[in-house]
Amino acid sequence: MDLQLTGRVALVTGGTKGIGRAVVEGLAAEGAGVAFCARTEADVKAAEQEIDGDVAGTALDVRDGQALAAWVAASAERFGGIDVVVANVSAIAVPNTEENWRTGFEVDLMHTVRVVEAAMPHLERSDAASIIAISSVSGRESDFAAGPYATMKGALLNLVSGLALQLAPKGIRANVVSPGNTYFEGGFWHGAEQRTPEFFGEVVGMNPTGRMGTPAESAYAVVMLASPRASRISGTNLVVDGALTRGVQV
Repeated sequence: MDLQLTGRVALVTGGTKGIGRAVVEGLAAEGAGVAFCARTEADVKAAEQEIDGDVAGTALDVRDGQALAAWVAASAERFGGIDVVVANVSAIAVPNTEENWRTGFEVDLMHTVRVVEAAMPHLERSDAASIIAISSVSGRESDFAAGPYATMKGALLNLVSGLALQLAPKGIRANVVSPGNTYFEGGFWHGAEQRTPEFFGEVVGMNPTGRMGTPAESAYAVVMLASPRASRISGTNLVVDGALTRGVQV
């Protein structure tokens, strides 16, 4: 099926590793132009060289509101507009410390607010505008990550639900993708496997599929929601967790 993304333009924050990297690859494979950012310049340059398609990377810290807005403006100029915004960056600030509360607020929540605000004039000119925030199952149910991480991920659900309602008259869709435990080299769960193998094993055992997810599996959900074919889907929280969570969404 043609997802009708050829020639569209997408922004992806945190696009060099894990789910963000897979989202950039997935959108580019569908023919979209993709501007992505990440904090480490070496990682950005490597991703630019390795990903096939029309992609452009920029090194920046998403906590810097001015730098984030400048990146959005430069990306719109480089590609001729913006159709899709994927707010993916997370501080993964799990331990319950005051520093993590501040970091999680600035990185997970406020970077989403700021990138959407900066992109809004361009989204308003698009005929198929889509906003997608990456939350987590920890934002939906209480688990080991309760505290700064889960609270900010939960706040994203509320934020995006409001955006969907407010922006519907303008034809702009807003959705959330909430992955479950996602394993990739260099990621949180890869580190947990090395440091705390018993805990890692317990978490894997909680999933009825018997495994953690892959970045590509969550990226598929993002690409699908970005597609103009998903024109009637807005305000939803798409959980990608292999039936890990048990709560009924109402």
